[in-house]
Amino acid sequence: MWLERLSLHHYRNYKNLDIEFAPGINVFVGQNAQGKTNLLESIYFLSLTRSHRTRSDKDLINFTEKDVSLSGLLHKSNSKVPLDIILTDKGRVTKVNHLKQAKLSDYIGTMTVVLFAPEDLQLIKGSPSLRRKFIDIDLGQIKTLYLSDLSSYNHVLKQRNSYLKSTDKVDTIFLSVLDEQLADFGSRVMEHRLQFIKDLQIEADKHHHNISNKLEHIRIEYLSSVKLTEGVNLRQAFVNQLEKSRQRDIFKKNTGVGPHRDDLAFFINDMDANFASQGQHRSLILSLKMAEIELIKQTTGDYPILLLDDVMSELDNHRQTKLLESITDKVQTFITTTSLDHLSKLPNEIKHFSIEAGVVIEN
Repeated sequence: MWLERLSLHHYRNYKNLDIEFAPGINVFVGQNAQGKTNLLESIYFLSLTRSHRTRSDKDLINFTEKDVSLSGLLHKSNSKVPLDIILTDKGRVTKVNHLKQAKLSDYIGTMTVVLFAPEDLQLIKGSPSLRRKFIDIDLGQIKTLYLSDLSSYNHVLKQRNSYLKSTDKVDTIFLSVLDEQLADFGSRVMEHRLQFIKDLQIEADKHHHNISNKLEHIRIEYLSSVKLTEGVNLRQAFVNQLEKSRQRDIFKKNTGVGPHRDDLAFFINDMDANFASQGQHRSLILSLKMAEIELIKQTTGDYPILLLDDVMSELDNHRQTKLLESITDKVQTFITTTSLDHLSKLPNEIKHFSIEAGVVIEN
């Protein structure tokens, strides 16, 4: 899979931009605040209909305009797929092959991406929400049913929390009905996640063992707020946990257990990765990203597009080499950087763009 062409209209500091890319490595070079990350973000947005930098779509619209549109021409296997997203004050329109998509899950997964940005280096020590977001984005691209189950779960969760906040006298029968629905969708969400983490660990460990010169293995543990006991299925365990947590939930007026509270833990040679060195953290995160690429290829049949947002300077020559070895001639890659000086062993065949004040020049 690779993106041949991208068109932006009123996106951030790009009033109008039409640009063509190479199927291999594309490098955007420019000083800070010139628009190189905006360009990378637009590719991410075209894939996932969301930004990795802001929750508000309004932030994406050029400050002098009221709408924004993005279009791309995607190569998949033996076909070309046009993609379009239009944002106005009336809402969002997404199109695949010029056909409007009724549901988000019908659009997401058409073009898959793996993003490696500086904030990913906080994945190990950062908040649990970062790790849940990591799962949701990657799993959502390769399993549309996961997105559907997660959306349904979040809808019931919102209903339950709203009810708890709106009344001082809880109807336990009504709450039990909500609990059953929450357990239905929540157990499915957790089952998807548990399988994904199992598959991710297998792939990530291969890469990490290689990067560490065969000295280290990694393990990923899914930390569920639902206590699983032998002989009890996941859904029943969720129902049981909700019952145990009921008085707490009524008092605090929110839901204390479920996938929205779950987390991940990383281990290097069975040591908690929180206590590992900065270099080990970089190797672990790099291994996860390389594993994501392989899992998407295994699941969809196409390699995803790789977005490297100003992270190559964070990797030493050894880690850069391992990354480039794994993607060369297989994965279309976009790199943002302030300088080419710290990039080692780039292939000769790259497409290089200079960006200044929203003006893109191919070199």
